[in-house]
Amino acid sequence: MIAQLFIALFGVTAVALSQSTLASRRRWASVFGLVGQPLWFYAAWQSEQWGIFALCFLYTLSWGNGFYSNWIAAMAAAQEGGNAAKEA
Repeated sequence: MIAQLFIALFGVTAVALSQSTLASRRRWASVFGLVGQPLWFYAAWQSEQWGIFALCFLYTLSWGNGFYSNWIAAMAAAQEGGNAAKEA
């Protein structure tokens, strides 16, 4: 029951943020999506929903890709831009 509550909380938040017109909010969608994934794995395992369990891996990869793009690659690009400005 608690897992389902948090799945709903993190899932709806992630989807809502992913549809924001503000990029500063959209980047948080992957964070909330990833935080909810362990709960999805747990719920699917407990209920023996093996199809959902398999889909959890795909969702985790998708949210992870968003996290990489919006946080890791974005920070690296910003850092690279800062270094280029210092060299000029």
